Amino acid sequence: MLRIVEPGLQTTVQDLGRYGNYHYGVPPSGAADKYSFMAGNLLLGNPLEFAGLEMTLIGPKIEFQKDTVISITGAPMNPQINNQPIPMWENVRVREGDILHYSPAKHGVKTYLCISGGIQVPVILGSRSTYLYSEFGGYQGRILKAGDYVPIGEPLPGVFKQVGKTISRDFHPQFSNSNEFRVVMGLSGSLVSDEGIKSFLNTNWKVSTESNRVAYRFKGGSIGLRNTETPFGAGNRSANVVDIIYPIGVIMVPNKEEVIVLLHDGTTGGGFVTIGTVISPDLDQISQSRPLSTCRFLAVTMDQAIEARKERQKKLYDLTELLR
Repeated sequence: MLRIVEPGLQTTVQDLGRYGNYHYGVPPSGAADKYSFMAGNLLLGNPLEFAGLEMTLIGPKIEFQKDTVISITGAPMNPQINNQPIPMWENVRVREGDILHYSPAKHGVKTYLCISGGIQVPVILGSRSTYLYSEFGGYQGRILKAGDYVPIGEPLPGVFKQVGKTISRDFHPQFSNSNEFRVVMGLSGSLVSDEGIKSFLNTNWKVSTESNRVAYRFKGGSIGLRNTETPFGAGNRSANVVDIIYPIGVIMVPNKEEVIVLLHDGTTGGGFVTIGTVISPDLDQISQSRPLSTCRFLAVTMDQAIEARKERQKKLYDLTELLR
């Protein structure tokens, strides 16, 4: 068991997410920064889908109630066990009674605690991930609170011999306050004017403080829409369309001054104009973007998006081979 002494800002149980239910209105959820999460499980020798804890900006204080091995990845939070610093991106042994706590993240947003054997909460629709807005999955469908006891699995065979194994800096993600996100343009983007598309691509957008696991909001530009009559059923606002399905990473234009990128807890459909979709390899970077940081959106082709996904897969393959 893990005893939660202090919960942190927003700590949830996540894995790689639940798939196959999007058409029922159930988003995938899962780790917001999937690369960092998978790297933590690879380091321990866990299957990639084993559940861990996702922490946001301020980490929890946790008491371990059994001996095990952990790895901590993602945004740097300067973890400590019994007030002694421990490394991130490395397998660390913990003993029964040890207390783990963190300093607030100075870069990035999401940090991951992976544990040998994983976190053993019930599987719902094929996943242990928490979906906060429908209150299911994870630990009782909610963020962790002080006094919670979170069940963990038995350490995997041989894992104590892997203490000290580390992931080199070449495989660490970068956490920047100025980012570039690649976008495949399209969907209902034909309703955006030519000047609006230029403004979207040429603006230094700023991450809103209202951003979360559902969506990231970006402000600072001005996107003009074409002066067209809205179709029946779409209301009378030019930013509206008749309801459409939203892919993960879709970029909505709810008004001329803001764009919204839907993430892994996002709604599955709606009636806003959509200008394109952020490619999947860049969604990790969006979720690690701090409030008030800036970004630019870069248009890419579908072929370029597929190539970027192959590069990400190769990086994970290379990391897997190095950790064997």
